[in-house]
Amino acid sequence: MGWLWTIIVGGVIGAIAGAIANKGESMGIIFNVIAGLVGSSLGQALFGSWGPAIGGMAVIPSIIGAIIVVAVVSFFLGRR
Repeated sequence: MGWLWTIIVGGVIGAIAGAIANKGESMGIIFNVIAGLVGSSLGQALFGSWGPAIGGMAVIPSIIGAIIVVAVVSFFLGRR
């Protein structure tokens, strides 16, 4: 049950990051989950684990990390 909760929270974080970066609607739900999980790891590694935590992820650093992931991926895979 812990993994399911982590995947759901990762998807929500990825969706929030995609909405903030204006890139998430074209990426899909699978990418949102992946961006949320990878962004959470990246954000907590760079900024620490401060702020509220849900599903084992600090929310604010996770969103910042997911925004970074979405921006980098959309830069490299975006339309030219």
